Amino acid sequence: MLSPKTITTIKSTVPVLEVHGEEITTRFYDMLFTNHPELLNIFNHANQKQGRQQQALANAVYAAAKHIDQLESILPVVKQVAHKHRSLGVKPEHYPIVGEYLLKAIKDVLGDAATDEILSAWEEAYGVIAGVFIEVEEEMYKEAEAQSGGWRNERTFIVDRIEQESDVITSFYLKPLDGGALATFKPGQYISVKVEIPGDEFTHIRQYSLSDVPGKPYYRISVKREENPSKPDGIVSNYLHGHVEEGDQLNVTAPAGDFYLEDGTNPIVLLSGGVGITPLMSMVKVSAEQERDTTFIHAAINGDVHAFDEEVREINHSSLSYYTCYESPTSEDRSRRKFNKEGYVTSDWLKDTLHLNPETHYYFCGPLPFLKAVREALEQLGVKEEQMHYEFFGPAVALEPSIH
Repeated sequence: MLSPKTITTIKSTVPVLEVHGEEITTRFYDMLFTNHPELLNIFNHANQKQGRQQQALANAVYAAAKHIDQLESILPVVKQVAHKHRSLGVKPEHYPIVGEYLLKAIKDVLGDAATDEILSAWEEAYGVIAGVFIEVEEEMYKEAEAQSGGWRNERTFIVDRIEQESDVITSFYLKPLDGGALATFKPGQYISVKVEIPGDEFTHIRQYSLSDVPGKPYYRISVKREENPSKPDGIVSNYLHGHVEEGDQLNVTAPAGDFYLEDGTNPIVLLSGGVGITPLMSMVKVSAEQERDTTFIHAAINGDVHAFDEEVREINHSSLSYYTCYESPTSEDRSRRKFNKEGYVTSDWLKDTLHLNPETHYYFCGPLPFLKAVREALEQLGVKEEQMHYEFFGPAVALEPSIH
């Protein structure tokens, strides 16, 4: 438990973090990787280059300071991050290192304003917060290992099959090298894939959603090839597309993630944009098994890049309504009438398309602009926060205005 004095001191830094949070976290990562470059084997290099990790950490530090007297209120965020940490292989011994350089970054950026009292309070608070993360993550490691077919750290898989799903998305079917059982997962969860790219000093780890149902003798991930090969967040995806072949081996961590189809009988609406369809493929197939009232809406640029269209249409699901929205349909799309709407998903179209039900839950995944647009549209239709579930590809950032 934190002392009242520590809580008061931490709360007094909230306005400062609102202004300087990202500057602090940028300095933190710079010092951390300069002194501990081995941690680049865990952290996503692309998110660092794009500034997304810095922004996400700044928002997390800000939230922790703002709610330091009621840390239980940020437990959902802790669990979301802990899923990522467990899938990346973050260990308890990493936390003291992070704490050391976070305090140094606060001191560097704030200068004399970072008094001994403030630094001491943050050291105490970080110890408590780190302890929560370590405890939650250890439980996740144990759970991943203890389940049937589970494992704790990494496991080697064989690429059993590769199938092209669209002009830009390819599926990789992975089977365990040891021939053992496969851990089940919740529809919507992901696995982490570790690759060593020739010429790169450090390994790369990326999370990919599982795009098929649990209970199969394989895991299926479906990966988008980035058109710009120099784009940092496409390094691993393009490596999988261009260099990984059937029979190759990949190291994988057990399924993780807090974005998944929750149990129940209430109606669901699935909304995906682009490669965001991957976790929703697992959800829609499971909803068919449950005979659950489901509406599935997918947005893509056109039919050439739309993966799984035929697979969705072939699902035996008597309570499924399926709609597509193409931003720029091709002439073939028009001739085959493959889409229901041209342009973008809007609140007016959703209002006309959906049978709005106060019991419905909404699951959506896709690029950040898509997530923001869908959330705004659902808010306009009166959907409550607790009925909206969404997944970020990368560090979570605010769909509302951030702290900056």
